[in-house]
Amino acid sequence: MSYSSSKKIRDSLSLACCSLLQVAPEASATPIGDVSIDSAVLIYSESDNRVSLIEPVVKLKTELKEDQFLSVQLVFDALTGASPNGAQASNVAQTFTSPSGVGEYTTPANELPLDSTFRDSRFAMAATLESPIDRLQKNIYSLSLSAEHDWNSLSAGYTYSKDLNLRNTTVMTGASLTYDAISPVGGAPVEFAQMLAPGFSQPKDGKKDRNTIDFIAGISQVLNRSTITQLNYSVSQSDGYHNDPYKILSLLDDTSALPTGNYLYEKRPDNRQRHIIYWKTAHHFTDDVINIAYRYYQDDWGIVSHTADLKYRYELSAKSFLQPHIRFYSQTAADFYRHSLLASEASALPDFASADFRLGEFNSTTIGLKYGRELGNNRHFSSRLEVMQQSGNSQPADAFGEQLNQDLYPDLTAIILQFSYSFIW
Repeated sequence: MSYSSSKKIRDSLSLACCSLLQVAPEASATPIGDVSIDSAVLIYSESDNRVSLIEPVVKLKTELKEDQFLSVQLVFDALTGASPNGAQASNVAQTFTSPSGVGEYTTPANELPLDSTFRDSRFAMAATLESPIDRLQKNIYSLSLSAEHDWNSLSAGYTYSKDLNLRNTTVMTGASLTYDAISPVGGAPVEFAQMLAPGFSQPKDGKKDRNTIDFIAGISQVLNRSTITQLNYSVSQSDGYHNDPYKILSLLDDTSALPTGNYLYEKRPDNRQRHIIYWKTAHHFTDDVINIAYRYYQDDWGIVSHTADLKYRYELSAKSFLQPHIRFYSQTAADFYRHSLLASEASALPDFASADFRLGEFNSTTIGLKYGRELGNNRHFSSRLEVMQQSGNSQPADAFGEQLNQDLYPDLTAIILQFSYSFIW
């Protein structure tokens, strides 16, 4: 399994962890020419030997000249484990062709079909240049790239910000362009093509690509000496290949809901528009700080999600703190989400269909605790431990036959551990 699938896993982790690439708080202002270095290692592990991730991150930031800052972030991550392939669990063993088309793997009866060949690694780099126009205005330029064996991505962005109202108000607007070059192992499968046994010539559709344009506008406001609030709106339009080339759907018998032994590759729309509203408020008490955030998401695939996030930073001393964290997430299913297809539908397939759990209806709760400490000489250390629990509809209203004996959306538990260290060099 490779980046087309794992990118979506990373997106899910990003939601689960609030920020997958979050590192330690940046060091205080440094003299021009000095470099502040933020580093972190994130470890993520799902229950039942599913996906595991380890991700080291390093961010370097320096002031080139007065109020002009350059930052560079380097990321490497590796994912292993077993990923759901989209097929439905059944009371009989099922055999699937591996993504390469030359091997196979078997899932025992009454177990969720998982692709145990899942392996992935990625290197990513991002650079940002903040350059002042004058005392109240600045430009921010960004460039990022991500590379692995079957997916390359390049993105460029620009943001403009201006301070108003004696610098108590900041408005910003920005845009970015992203190009993804997608080359699945063996080529992208033909949409709704049947998975063939190893050794047979699977219909392939070559390499694919996708273009995405994002716009964002926002405002932050100092409400008083202790409180600041922020509100952003963003819209995204992507066109091109949106399928996961390694996800399939089971074709089930119309009467018993048992697998027929035939599986079809999924098909999603070739465009997607997303809208996001994000609000965040931070309040500083005498010592402690509370952060409250809410995110509303809607796209034209029919998915609507709500995210509520609360962090409370409790100062243990002048040099250390504890920060409890709780996060709630819920989403509706995509219009074309299907846990399976019936054999009778093979002759008149729907326009689109996918059994990817991440497009289904589900809820998740994340609870965690972070500890941070100042070590002196502009050195900081922190660690956090979180537990995420995700659940969906295991027995939807249209389930019948053998489906009533299976969990059609298994619960998932994940452990998230992160260590961060920052210093000035």
